[in-house]
Amino acid sequence: MFGFRVFAMLPLVCLLTACDNSPKKMEKKSADDGPEKTTIVIMETSKGTVKIELYDDKAPITVQNFLEYVDDKHYDGTIFHRVIPDFMIQGGGFVPGLREKGSKYPPIKNESANGLENFRGTLAMARTNAPDSATDQFFINVKNNGALDRAGGRVGYAVFGKVIGGMEVVDAIRVVKTAEAGQHEDVPVDDVIIKSIRRAAL
Repeated sequence: MFGFRVFAMLPLVCLLTACDNSPKKMEKKSADDGPEKTTIVIMETSKGTVKIELYDDKAPITVQNFLEYVDDKHYDGTIFHRVIPDFMIQGGGFVPGLREKGSKYPPIKNESANGLENFRGTLAMARTNAPDSATDQFFINVKNNGALDRAGGRVGYAVFGKVIGGMEVVDAIRVVKTAEAGQHEDVPVDDVIIKSIRRAAL
């Protein structure tokens, strides 16, 4: 089952599968006087290579979840299935033909209160209108999207990383030709494939 769910205030972002499992729980990490911990991953796409820094300390639950999918090679062969040139590019949950890959792990707790903002080049988790529903899908902001941040009574979308190399590849993806495909909008006419995402060699 899949379908695009749209918020009244935050249109065109939320798409994820229905999940019956309860959110993952993780012990909060203690403060560290040293530098913040980050992990680097390399995303190979059909448009080029993107280097991504993950915020392990500020978004520990989200990063752990993302890395579980990375280590399982879940993202290999998935596509950027939703591309909006002045908003974001979204992927991680579908393969060519708009077939849903299916999330392997339960949904996670929303970490949008971590102080990170949806600036251009940041990665955030896609979700349904249930705050703690993110699983495998993520998006890359292609402009500053402050309306996606936690504020007032708005839950927001959890930022967990940023592009530190290959933003030109993201920009190449954001301008690809898109069309409607069945009930889906903003689908690239030609598949933009995530070939792989791997942890960078130390």
